[in-house]
Amino acid sequence: MRVIVADDHYLLREGLRALLTDGGIDVCAAVATAPELVAAVDELTPDAVITDIRMPAGTEGIAAAHEIRARHPSVGVVVLSQHADGSYADALLAHGTDGLAYLLKERVGDVAELMRALGEVRAGRTALDTRIVDALIARRRPHALDGLSDRERDVLHEMARGLTNSGIADTLHLSESAVEKHVSAIFAKLGHDGRANTHRRVAAVLAYLGR
Repeated sequence: MRVIVADDHYLLREGLRALLTDGGIDVCAAVATAPELVAAVDELTPDAVITDIRMPAGTEGIAAAHEIRARHPSVGVVVLSQHADGSYADALLAHGTDGLAYLLKERVGDVAELMRALGEVRAGRTALDTRIVDALIARRRPHALDGLSDRERDVLHEMARGLTNSGIADTLHLSESAVEKHVSAIFAKLGHDGRANTHRRVAAVLAYLGR
């Protein structure tokens, strides 16, 4: 398999080159920037590339991955990141998942895992680190606050600022009875049933701040 490596840190780049070479991979180029990576792919047409997600201008690894996949659909791309962040994976997979992998840098020492990812993207499939999968699931898991109306969110926001129902009514230009109805609806939707050992107002604010 012919692979191009891209990382702006020299030691990481050369270490990855050595790791892959020892594993029987032909590293046909090792570059430091996203533009160099795209140019090298245009010139050499490798089977796959391995790129850092963050290079001098930020998340250029993702932009380079998209450009490479658009211009060379047969070239797989493995993106390496030190962040188990679902938002980065969402950005990488925004235009499709075929031929793309997202691995954490801490896994790079696991040669078998790296080779598996390269094999998957070369075959046009997808490979995701298990911690990235967990992060993506968490981002998509429904939250109780999602069921609140816009007005209920406004009321909860003011509640989190410490305002009483009367203060919320003045701030939002509502009647106090309307605020009370919204507060009751918030408690019901968040599952706070008014048990003696639960302060519903505090619990609702904690849910809001936690989100």
